[in-house]
Amino acid sequence: MKIISLVENTIKSELKAKHGLSLYIETKKHKILFDLGPDKTLFENAVKRNIDISKVDTVIISHGKDQFRHEQNLVIFENQTALIMGCGHAGVINIMEEAKKYSPDLCVGGYHLFNPLTKKTVSTELLKDIATELQKYKDTEFYTCHCTGEKAFDYLSHQMSNMHYISCGESVEI
Repeated sequence: MKIISLVENTIKSELKAKHGLSLYIETKKHKILFDLGPDKTLFENAVKRNIDISKVDTVIISHGKDQFRHEQNLVIFENQTALIMGCGHAGVINIMEEAKKYSPDLCVGGYHLFNPLTKKTVSTELLKDIATELQKYKDTEFYTCHCTGEKAFDYLSHQMSNMHYISCGESVEI
């Protein structure tokens, strides 16, 4: 399974960064788009990564604007188990608690710890609590992105060796 970030807030490549999220996921059986980002950026970046979007057979939109309570997550079973989250509005701890029955080896998505309008990150106390809870999942590799924010990621990654960031254009293979 290969997961490529086509739209994300940060960039370490020639692709275009944009506030939003779109993950291209290629499994043995499917080519999936998980979320679509805010505009046509995903199509431009897909071309630059030689991804033929016309071959996508499944599109999952985790949530619409202002529909956070009904956000969808995705669990993929292929050699290992991957949990794909959108913005994690329900909270990464709550989502992991619900998904633990699947024993995810990988968790990819945003944690909704940064507000881009106010430019504020959640409190250090909350970040400490999140790190403490996530440390219980020692066999899970976490790849956060999008609405987690740099300050929150820096804090969490210093508490957990299995916490990583996936920027626009980067990929994870399992």
